Amino acid sequence: MPQTPSGGAGNGAAADTGLMSIGGVLSVLREEFPEVTISKIRFLESEGLIEPQRTPSGYRKFSAGDVERLGHVLRMQRDHYLPLKVIREHLTALERGEAVQPPVLGRPGDGDAAHEPAPDGPAAARVGRDRLLAAVGVDEPTLAEWESYGLLTQVGDGVYDAESVTVAGLIAELGRFGIEPRHLRAMKAAADREAGLVDQVVAPLKRHRNPQTRAHAEARTRELAALTVKLHAALVQSALGVRLP
Repeated sequence: MPQTPSGGAGNGAAADTGLMSIGGVLSVLREEFPEVTISKIRFLESEGLIEPQRTPSGYRKFSAGDVERLGHVLRMQRDHYLPLKVIREHLTALERGEAVQPPVLGRPGDGDAAHEPAPDGPAAARVGRDRLLAAVGVDEPTLAEWESYGLLTQVGDGVYDAESVTVAGLIAELGRFGIEPRHLRAMKAAADREAGLVDQVVAPLKRHRNPQTRAHAEARTRELAALTVKLHAALVQSALGVRLP
C-alpha cells in the first residue's frame, strides 16, 4: 500500500523498520492523537483505510507505512473534519499518483462549497445529515431508527458533531453481525453513566476561580475518558473470556 503524506505520528513509526502490534501502533499515534483507541484503529481497518498484515494466529502486524497512513487519516479527520468516504477517495487519488489537496468539509447549509475550518477548533466541527448518511452508507430510515433509540443526537437542525460519524460507522458495523439498534440501548446508557462519572470528578475544576485550573479541566476530562474506555474494553474482554489482538 503506497505511503501517504507524513506527520508527527508517521515520522515516529517510520523510524522502526519492523512490524508493530496494534498496541505499539496505539502508543505511537497517541503522541499526536491522545484520544485514539484500539477500537478506532480496528474500525478504520474495517472501512478499508488500512490493510495490516496478519500472523497465522490472526494477530495484526502494522508496517511503518500503515502507521503513517493511519496518522494521515486521523489528521484529515481532525484538521479538515472529513467523513471517511471523502478521505478514502482522497487516498485513492494519492495512490494513483495525483497531486491533490485535502478537501475541506463545507459547513452544513453551504451546499458543496468548501470553507476553512471554524476558528473554534475541532470541537466546533459539524456534519450535515446528508454528509453523515453518505459517509456511513445508510439510508434515511436507518438513521432515523438510530436516533429513535438515542444512539445519535443532533446538535442542531439536521446537524451532528464530528464524532457522530464514528458512532454511526460503528453502529453500522455491529449491524452486519445482526446486532440491532435496540440491542445497543444498554451500551448507550452505560456510556452516559460513565460520562456522568467523569463530569462529576472534573466539576470542581470547572468551577474553580483560577482560569488555569479551569483550563486543566479539559485535559483531565480527556485523561479520564481514555482510562474509562480502556477499563470498559478490559471488562468486556474479561466477561467474554477473550483477548483481542
